[in-house]
Amino acid sequence: MSRSEVAIVTGAGSGIGRATAELFASRGYQVVVNDLSSESLHWVNTAPNAKSFLALAGDVSSADHNAALVDAAVSHFGGLSVSVLNAGMVGTLPWDDDGAVEKFERIMAVNVTGVMLGIRYAAAVMKKAGSGAILATASTSGLRGDPGNYAYNASKAAVFNLVRAAAVDLGVYGIRVNGVAPGPVETGITERLKNLPGAMDEMAKRIPLRRWGQPNELAEAFYFLASPAASFITGTTLMVDGGHSAHAAHFNLRDKE
Repeated sequence: MSRSEVAIVTGAGSGIGRATAELFASRGYQVVVNDLSSESLHWVNTAPNAKSFLALAGDVSSADHNAALVDAAVSHFGGLSVSVLNAGMVGTLPWDDDGAVEKFERIMAVNVTGVMLGIRYAAAVMKKAGSGAILATASTSGLRGDPGNYAYNASKAAVFNLVRAAAVDLGVYGIRVNGVAPGPVETGITERLKNLPGAMDEMAKRIPLRRWGQPNELAEAFYFLASPAASFITGTTLMVDGGHSAHAAHFNLRDKE
């Protein structure tokens, strides 16, 4: 890059978010990293390029925190080129559980309102610059229903259309808005499946590439969409899922002949 670029990455405490922040920093970006707890961001202190990071813990469903992230990017690093809105949560309760409504509202607040606020505050700065890339983490789970996951499914479905709508509104300012939809990826969110005998292998059988994704593979997708190589791409969500969403699942996948 001819000049130092600045990015925000939310949900950067582990998994896809951390891998994305590390990749952007390794390629010359200054990065403001967010997670809900400050402890999960301690990794930046021992990173080889620690000076490339600024850690700011907080809740992405808060308007004030989203404003603070953008203000930090501008005041500490001098601007904002890219915002990766990756923070999210899972954990649907049964439909008839006493706490189901509150849980649903919390998931929607983080996964949907957090993305809307991230777009809102990043766009305000990017409009002045006349350019920028805003990226959001969707999911293949936003395309269909998963057993016992209605809140997560609904929230990620909303992200697909937030990306489209924001791209329509912000394109005139030179701001591109895109999404990345992971399939099964080995992250902290999916760690629990490792304790269920055969669960990860069974899911891998339904993926055309026959394996789970890795966080660095998602990070590369975010980097591509933020780069000049994607300069005419906006309003789309890139499926990075090993072909998972291409499989209708009516029949078992075939093995090699």
